[in-house]
Amino acid sequence: MLTQCSPETLQVQPVVEVIVALGSNYQAEKYLPLALECLVTLGQIRLSTAFQNPDFTATLEQPKPDYTNQCVHLALTTPVSLQQLQQTFRTLEGDCHRCRQTKPNQVRQVTMDIDILMIKLVTIENSLSKESISKSMSDWIVMADRYPFKAHEEAGVRELILTKL
Repeated sequence: MLTQCSPETLQVQPVVEVIVALGSNYQAEKYLPLALECLVTLGQIRLSTAFQNPDFTATLEQPKPDYTNQCVHLALTTPVSLQQLQQTFRTLEGDCHRCRQTKPNQVRQVTMDIDILMIKLVTIENSLSKESISKSMSDWIVMADRYPFKAHEEAGVRELILTKL
């Protein structure tokens, strides 16, 4: 039902709406609000419930801290290319002191991870189709590298999109 595309094929396309997954396993109570403050400067946001989840890569031999995850629907004030959006989110992760390098056997502390799950591109609408197009799930494009969604991502997307149409 939903269209899937690899992000590489959409780099220059103008995006008007996006659903992102936020995740933090280190000081989430500090970094989630900071990320949301930055996202609201880009447009209107709606939030899913925040979930606390175990790190799926944790083992008994190597326990890892739980993640706090939340999905965000962002309706951009100004359309931007997917490439610009990805760079903006990477910068935001850096503003939250994200460190991507870890030493071997070191538990990875992730202050902020932002993953683009779905996007809606600029569409040309006429007055007869405007209402039906804006309400259609078929306008959403799922990022193929993120699908199938993890359980908390699927729950967040359902809460934000499927129940709000």
